[in-house]
Amino acid sequence: MSTTSSTPMPATGSLQLVEAVIERFDGAPVGVRRRWSEDFKAMAVRAALEPGVNVSALARRLGISPPQLFGWRKAFLNRQNADVPPGSSASVVEIAVGGVVIRVSPDLEEAALRRILRAVCSA
Repeated sequence: MSTTSSTPMPATGSLQLVEAVIERFDGAPVGVRRRWSEDFKAMAVRAALEPGVNVSALARRLGISPPQLFGWRKAFLNRQNADVPPGSSASVVEIAVGGVVIRVSPDLEEAALRRILRAVCSA
């Protein structure tokens, strides 16, 4: 942000008028909002769901903001969970790691799942 004085004030006054000019921050979007195709979003979400993927790094490689990709991924997972009737066999997610099968609820928080996977992989 840069400031410039507008009208000079007398030295005897205690107030001075200052005009502030806001400049665009580096990296701020320019022009109209970008619109992503459904195919691009689906490809990005599939890649974000791969095991071991750093979603923030993936988003930067794709030229989108990390929160945008996290949002698309969350929306996809919410749609998947809405499509599964409660109590059905699909309400348990099975993850095979080496010779171990981990069964978790699809609504398990990501942080908890990461702790479980780390514990299994380090054992």
